[in-house]
Amino acid sequence: MINQNYDVEILIKDSLKIKNVLGSMVIKGFITDEYKLTLKGSELLLYLETGKNIKLVTKKAESDDFSKWWMTFPGTNFFKHKGYVFEGARALRTSKLECRIKFDKILNEGEYSAEQLIKALEFDVLQKKEESFKTKTNKLTYLQNSLTYLNQRSFEPFIELIQQGQQITESNNFNGTDV
Repeated sequence: MINQNYDVEILIKDSLKIKNVLGSMVIKGFITDEYKLTLKGSELLLYLETGKNIKLVTKKAESDDFSKWWMTFPGTNFFKHKGYVFEGARALRTSKLECRIKFDKILNEGEYSAEQLIKALEFDVLQKKEESFKTKTNKLTYLQNSLTYLNQRSFEPFIELIQQGQQITESNNFNGTDV
């Protein structure tokens, strides 16, 4: 029914059993919290429709993918950029296990790749560092912690910008000293 775009919210109101079944499907990774099919759910439907003996595989990030994303995420909001030091006072990289679970869940939804998540983060961080250098105020302070960044899907606008051909590059015009 989800695959055929039925409004399952109506079914949930009328049946506690259906609500529980959908909850189980979310837990098992066949559908998202918004009742959309995941890659795993699509594979299950294909199996049920065709009878082909396929192995259901949950798409997980390669350990290198998550590690690269994790190391790309700034540890704190303290950083040096173009010879200028920006003081920081808070941790940004938090809740590694929960972040890995959320990262894998986002990949299993099938909308984004690990490479897109990493590139979006790099874009976001470099944009904040460049703006910090221009204004001489620490814009990395406004970056959410790693788990909130994934939960609130803060990467999505940056993926969209990258898909539109936007680029943020490190400018080369700086004096190296601040007077």
